[in-house]
Amino acid sequence: MKYNTQEVAALQLDYLGFIFYEKSKRDFGNLEIPELPEAIDRVGVFVDADIAFAKAKITQHNLNVIQLHGSESPEYIKELQACLVERSRDLKIWKVFGIKDSFDFEQLTPYEGLVDAFLFDTKGKEKGGNGYTFDWGVLKNYTSQTPIILSGGIGLEEVGKVKEILATDLPIIALDVNSKFEDKPGLKNIEKLTEFKKVLQL
Repeated sequence: MKYNTQEVAALQLDYLGFIFYEKSKRDFGNLEIPELPEAIDRVGVFVDADIAFAKAKITQHNLNVIQLHGSESPEYIKELQACLVERSRDLKIWKVFGIKDSFDFEQLTPYEGLVDAFLFDTKGKEKGGNGYTFDWGVLKNYTSQTPIILSGGIGLEEVGKVKEILATDLPIIALDVNSKFEDKPGLKNIEKLTEFKKVLQL
């Protein structure tokens, strides 16, 4: 989110994401998040950010979830958590992994018990927002009980596939939608989002 945050919030979604990565076209920069309903969690997206920078943004924007979209190690996550022990609110951490045609799920083992969810996105040259889906069939080999956020090129055209994968036993707790619901980077198309929510009965 960058431009029409309150319009999107009016759709009563569970999460709104704000990117804090200056190389991104959707970088939130020094903007301020407007007043949002308490029921909506604020997700801060970081890419190999300095711990002090991440902590400052978490405090400034009262973030509920941290989405780590770079090559952050388990040690990085432990250090970040140690810096935030004084926070009274529960802070969730999601670790992102890119997938294309295959994936070695052994990569997740060091993060088990450290993160609240794994976010699976399409592996591409951009850190998210590539606009196309990865082969969701790869996830049939997922055996962890750690919750999943499914991302990567999800749009109205993928509704049928989304319904199919949500009907499986995979522990998918959220869908991360982005580029296919934008009129430009950071500006969401409210009509498309409304239709998506309606057809999935979310």
